[in-house]
Amino acid sequence: MYSSTGEELVVTAVQNSPLTSDEVLRFVARLQSSDFDVDAAAGIDVISALETAKCACVATQAVMTDAVATAISNERRELGRPKAQWRNGIASQIGLARRESPNRGGTHLGLARALVHEMPHTLARLRAGELNEWRVMILARETACLTVDDRRTIDERLCADPATLAGAGDRTIEGRARALANELDAASQVKRRAKAYAARRTSTRPAPESMGFFTVLTSMEKMVCMWATLRRDADTIINAGGDTRTRDQIMADLVFERVTGASVAQRPPVTVDIVISDSTLFAGGDTSAYMHGYGDIPSDVARQLIRDTLDNETHVALRRLYAHPTSGALTAVESTSRAFPTALGRLIDLRDRTCRTPWCDAPIRHHDHIRPHSAGGRTSAENGAGLCAACNYAKEGEGWTAEALRDKRNARHRYRLISPTGHTYDSSAPPMQVVELYNSRIENVMITGLFDDDAA
Repeated sequence: MYSSTGEELVVTAVQNSPLTSDEVLRFVARLQSSDFDVDAAAGIDVISALETAKCACVATQAVMTDAVATAISNERRELGRPKAQWRNGIASQIGLARRESPNRGGTHLGLARALVHEMPHTLARLRAGELNEWRVMILARETACLTVDDRRTIDERLCADPATLAGAGDRTIEGRARALANELDAASQVKRRAKAYAARRTSTRPAPESMGFFTVLTSMEKMVCMWATLRRDADTIINAGGDTRTRDQIMADLVFERVTGASVAQRPPVTVDIVISDSTLFAGGDTSAYMHGYGDIPSDVARQLIRDTLDNETHVALRRLYAHPTSGALTAVESTSRAFPTALGRLIDLRDRTCRTPWCDAPIRHHDHIRPHSAGGRTSAENGAGLCAACNYAKEGEGWTAEALRDKRNARHRYRLISPTGHTYDSSAPPMQVVELYNSRIENVMITGLFDDDAA
């Protein structure tokens, strides 16, 4: 790395003592208080130096991640725990520390172990700021199906000399790593394809203007077959005449019809939950509605969806959800059963929306007792939380605890997750978009008084 004057910028080690969080935070504080009144050339130098710092931070995170995982595993082994439990919940702890999901935590944990134990030259290039995190991830991904010896060979051939990948972009690095992998182990390509096919799935994500993407990840030949079939059938409809839709519109409608078994005009034959205030639904209010599994939608879109459903004689059911008028907290529902009843589970789904573990956002799969049922925890909305499977299994692991929090009367549902290392993470349910306040202060006070301490 060179400055604007042509001088090489050299990074030198200051000390060899263990890194502490206080040191890191002091550096962060220095960055936060920096003055950015510099000329363009000096600014480019700072940007380049910060990129090197980012890469060095990623490398340090990787080494620290592996060290934490090793320490936890060793402690469990020394305590005589079964080998299958040595690494339980570690990915969740890493994800929480990085403010990411357990799935991403597992990815970072796997990358850290590969860099520290199998790819030392790649780790060195990352530390020096010559490779960024994404390019290191590419190298790890392209060598994942190889033996440890073959992976180390590629690591040495590509990263031992900094000049080998100097100036190389993402595609170049990916291509060179894949070519070497095929050279060392031709069967690795077959393994990669089998691994990729095992990951086939469907997924959804929101799009602008109340639209959404429905994605299918499958093998190339199946994808081509599905696309060709949709295009053929769309062309048949167009050639028959009388249809004003475009080919793309017809293909999208055909996907809906073949997945649900219903025509586009009939609307979905399964339950679609829309949470909307009474004033928005019946009096034309502007408060946004919430579609479970999608997110917030404009009030006029929600009303139109309901009108279309009624016009097509589809069954519509209204469920009353009582929310506190200022906090948006749902009222509590309690059961004597250990398992969460269907109605209570649905209330938790609508309240929490996605997995309640901070930064996870995965779909809810389990209704979990915050305080375990075996320890006297009630089956109630207050003692319940919607979690994904991974977060629920991690929470049940050794050393994890959780507790419901009630900071004040009628506050939104909150609970605290405590990891085996003693770190705490608080989770708050999102506010319900159904709160309609009255113009009169007296009316507000009277309405608020109707809600007692059982609000969830």
